[in-house]
Amino acid sequence: MHRNIVIWIIAIVLVASVSVAGTALYTGTGSIPEKKLVVSTTTSLFDTELLDTIEDQFEAKHPIDIYFISVGTGLAISHAQRGDADMILVHSPSEELMFLEGGYGTCRKIIAYNFFAIVGPEADVAHIKNLSPTQALSNIVDTGRNKGTKWISRGDDSGTHIKEKQLWATAGFNWALLREEEWYVEASSGMGGTLQVANEFDAYALADMGTYLKYYKDRIITLESLVTQGEELLNVYSAIAGNSTKHLNINFDDAITFIKFLISEEGQEIIADFGQDIYGQSLFYPAVNGLKQNADSTIAQWIRDYAFLDGYECPPRYWDNHPELYE
Repeated sequence: MHRNIVIWIIAIVLVASVSVAGTALYTGTGSIPEKKLVVSTTTSLFDTELLDTIEDQFEAKHPIDIYFISVGTGLAISHAQRGDADMILVHSPSEELMFLEGGYGTCRKIIAYNFFAIVGPEADVAHIKNLSPTQALSNIVDTGRNKGTKWISRGDDSGTHIKEKQLWATAGFNWALLREEEWYVEASSGMGGTLQVANEFDAYALADMGTYLKYYKDRIITLESLVTQGEELLNVYSAIAGNSTKHLNINFDDAITFIKFLISEEGQEIIADFGQDIYGQSLFYPAVNGLKQNADSTIAQWIRDYAFLDGYECPPRYWDNHPELYE
């Protein structure tokens, strides 16, 4: 009798275990297995909540559970290099090229763009409003050295930080020397955190326009957008699938499915519409049709000059048997 009770208890536990496993493996209808896609992404796409909207609409159509890791571009790439992410969403063409050349990624697609902005206090003590980026940075250096202001850098090897260093170089300054000066402060934080530090110090900073608009609208910061637009401030976002021959655990097929959604008409409409009802303008602009249909437009040429790699959106050697992405 005792032995029968033990067998009965074991049977109950086994049934319960199978039931729990079934719950973990199946979604909605109870018949379609749900797969997991890990996407390592830059903070600007995540903090603005654009990816929440994209995720909801994508998962409504596909039995794929997306999990986002929100970090700066440098760390996003590092996650994928270790095989800890199936794909990346980033905004630093030079780093993206090294990622591809290192054999870690394939099938790069440009999905969106917007512009960086130099933001600062309403008083604008460095008098940079509507100046060129290079002249604005020169004014900030002069004012900072005279103890009139501070510059808050992300300092985190993100796409925004990399862009900042490029802008300093264009303006004729050695970033490595500037960062040793007292007025130059490294937040070592994401975009939102950096903006909040700049706001606290009444300081200047480089920000992507999407994150800035969200934080300004939500009254988290009062900083003004002082220097905007222009080719030097172009900010281009790309999606890159991980290389499954480098890391066998990479969920390559679902990464391609997600990339195709991002560049589809539906995906591009989500990007185009996002933020218009709240901010009166889009936080990001879709890039796919512009590059296809408006080949001679100024923005399309800026994107080609800044974000194309060896003359291609994705050099053909990295297409990984998916030429349809580039038709």
